[in-house]
Amino acid sequence: MKKNLHLAVFLLTLHFAAAQGGGAQRIDAAKAAMMTNRLNLTTEQSQQFWPVYNEFDAKKREIRKTLREIAGENSSLAQSDAKILANLKEGLILKQKEVDLEGEYLTKFLKVINVRQVAELYKTEQMFARLLIDRLNRRDRKDQPRD
Repeated sequence: MKKNLHLAVFLLTLHFAAAQGGGAQRIDAAKAAMMTNRLNLTTEQSQQFWPVYNEFDAKKREIRKTLREIAGENSSLAQSDAKILANLKEGLILKQKEVDLEGEYLTKFLKVINVRQVAELYKTEQMFARLLIDRLNRRDRKDQPRD
């Protein structure tokens, strides 16, 4: 029952956010609503949590953007072996930076929310990503012409 309530809140938030702005803004609004709901943030926690989370999310997005760029470069095997190897090593360095970032922000999150809320945060991020991917896949299937 509680799971259905969370899903309903998410879908309603996504629906209302769709009327408000661009794609990225709608996604961010839906993600924030789902996280706030699932973490059961108090007003005080929310005021302290969101600046920390937004900073973390921006840094993580930047790392992942660079990783995607490197992966794109490596998809072209026309590059020299040295360049491909350099990209592979840079990818490993970036993955380590992401792990280090998560460790750093775990400490910061625990100053604002409790350990159960942090665990729920990570779980909700994964759940949101799955819901978003499922929704995009459904949209893609709907847009494909039928034979």
